[in-house]
Amino acid sequence: QLQASGGGLAQAGGSLRLSCKASGRTYSDLGMGWFRQVPGKEQEFVAQISRDGSRTDYRDSVKGRFTIFRDGPKNTVSLQMNSLKPEDTAVYYCVTDRHFSGSYYPGDYEFWGKGTQVTVSS
Repeated sequence: QLQASGGGLAQAGGSLRLSCKASGRTYSDLGMGWFRQVPGKEQEFVAQISRDGSRTDYRDSVKGRFTIFRDGPKNTVSLQMNSLKPEDTAVYYCVTDRHFSGSYYPGDYEFWGKGTQVTVSS
Protein backbone atom coordinates (compact mmCIF):
# COMPACT_ATOMS: atom_id res chain seq x y z
CA GLN A 1 0.00 0.00 0.00
CA LEU A 2 1.25 3.45 -0.90
CA GLN A 3 0.11 6.46 1.07
CA ALA A 4 0.85 9.95 -0.18
CA SER A 5 0.75 13.06 1.94
CA GLY A 6 1.95 16.63 2.01
CA GLY A 7 -0.25 18.25 -0.59
CA GLY A 8 -1.92 21.56 0.03
CA LEU A 9 -2.10 25.14 -1.07
CA ALA A 10 0.94 27.22 -2.00
CA GLN A 11 1.54 30.52 -3.68
CA ALA A 12 3.44 30.73 -6.93
CA GLY A 13 7.12 30.59 -6.13
CA GLY A 14 6.50 28.66 -2.95
CA SER A 15 7.37 25.12 -1.95
CA LEU A 16 5.68 21.93 -0.91
CA ARG A 17 7.01 18.49 -0.10
CA LEU A 18 5.08 15.35 -0.93
CA SER A 19 5.86 12.08 0.76
CA CYS A 20 4.85 8.57 -0.14
CA LYS A 21 5.11 5.92 2.52
CA ALA A 22 4.93 2.26 1.63
CA SER A 23 3.37 -0.20 3.99
CA GLY A 24 2.49 -3.84 3.85
CA ARG A 25 5.59 -4.82 1.93
CA THR A 26 9.09 -3.61 1.27
CA TYR A 27 9.31 -1.26 -1.67
CA SER A 28 12.96 -0.49 -1.14
CA ASP A 29 13.78 -2.91 -3.96
CA LEU A 30 11.54 -1.14 -6.45
CA GLY A 31 11.85 2.05 -8.43
CA MET A 32 9.15 4.56 -7.61
CA GLY A 33 7.69 7.63 -9.19
CA TRP A 34 5.14 10.40 -9.16
CA PHE A 35 2.41 11.17 -11.66
CA ARG A 36 -0.11 13.99 -11.62
CA GLN A 37 -3.49 14.61 -13.10
CA VAL A 38 -5.62 17.63 -13.80
CA PRO A 39 -9.38 17.10 -14.20
CA GLY A 40 -10.21 16.37 -17.80
CA LYS A 41 -6.64 15.52 -18.71
CA GLU A 42 -4.59 12.37 -18.76
CA GLN A 43 -2.19 11.43 -16.01
CA GLU A 44 1.30 12.69 -16.72
CA PHE A 45 4.69 11.59 -15.52
CA VAL A 46 6.41 13.92 -13.08
CA ALA A 47 9.47 12.20 -11.63
CA GLN A 48 10.94 8.82 -10.84
CA ILE A 49 13.78 7.32 -8.87
CA SER A 50 15.61 4.03 -9.16
CA ARG A 51 15.47 1.43 -6.43
CA ASP A 52 18.85 2.43 -5.03
CA GLY A 53 18.26 6.15 -5.47
CA SER A 54 21.18 6.57 -7.83
CA ARG A 55 19.12 7.55 -10.87
CA THR A 56 16.37 10.09 -11.15
CA ASP A 57 14.35 11.40 -14.03
CA TYR A 58 11.98 14.34 -14.41
CA ARG A 59 9.58 15.76 -16.92
CA ASP A 60 11.10 18.79 -18.58
CA SER A 61 8.74 21.31 -17.03
CA VAL A 62 9.80 20.44 -13.47
CA LYS A 63 13.53 19.96 -13.97
CA GLY A 64 15.50 22.22 -11.68
CA ARG A 65 12.47 22.83 -9.48
CA PHE A 66 11.45 19.38 -8.23
CA THR A 67 13.66 16.83 -6.50
CA ILE A 68 12.74 13.23 -5.85
CA PHE A 69 14.57 11.29 -3.16
CA ARG A 70 14.06 8.24 -1.02
CA ASP A 71 14.62 7.23 2.55
CA GLY A 72 15.09 3.50 2.48
CA PRO A 73 14.86 2.74 6.19
CA LYS A 74 11.63 4.70 6.36
CA ASN A 75 10.33 3.17 3.13
CA THR A 76 9.49 6.65 1.94
CA VAL A 77 9.88 8.47 -1.35
CA SER A 78 9.51 12.22 -1.30
CA LEU A 79 9.08 14.93 -3.89
CA GLN A 80 10.40 18.34 -2.96
CA MET A 81 8.68 20.94 -5.11
CA ASN A 82 10.19 24.42 -5.23
CA SER A 83 9.41 27.48 -7.32
CA LEU A 84 5.89 26.21 -7.78
CA LYS A 85 3.80 27.47 -10.66
CA PRO A 86 0.04 27.54 -11.12
CA GLU A 87 0.43 24.92 -13.84
CA ASP A 88 1.73 22.51 -11.21
CA THR A 89 -1.77 22.39 -9.76
CA ALA A 90 -2.96 18.79 -9.91
CA VAL A 91 -3.62 15.68 -7.93
CA TYR A 92 -0.31 13.92 -7.39
CA TYR A 93 0.05 10.15 -7.16
CA CYS A 94 2.98 8.02 -6.09
CA VAL A 95 3.43 4.85 -8.05
CA THR A 96 5.50 1.73 -8.29
CA ASP A 97 5.54 -1.56 -10.07
CA ARG A 98 7.07 -4.96 -9.51
CA HIS A 99 8.62 -4.68 -12.95
CA PHE A 100 9.66 -1.04 -12.71
CA SER A 101 11.20 0.01 -16.01
CA GLY A 102 11.27 3.78 -15.81
CA SER A 103 8.28 4.07 -18.09
CA TYR A 104 6.52 7.39 -18.57
CA TYR A 105 3.26 5.60 -19.28
CA PRO A 106 0.86 5.42 -16.32
CA GLY A 107 -0.53 2.08 -17.48
CA ASP A 108 2.82 0.46 -16.72
CA TYR A 109 2.41 1.02 -12.98
CA GLU A 110 0.59 -1.56 -10.92
CA PHE A 111 0.49 0.17 -7.56
CA TRP A 112 -0.93 3.65 -7.02
CA GLY A 113 -1.23 5.60 -3.84
CA LYS A 114 -4.25 7.71 -3.06
CA GLY A 115 -3.73 11.08 -4.66
CA THR A 116 -2.89 14.25 -2.81
CA GLN A 117 -4.07 17.63 -4.08
CA VAL A 118 -1.56 20.36 -4.84
CA THR A 119 -2.95 23.80 -5.58
CA VAL A 120 -0.73 26.70 -6.56
CA SER A 121 -2.23 30.14 -6.63
CA SER A 122 -0.91 32.94 -8.79
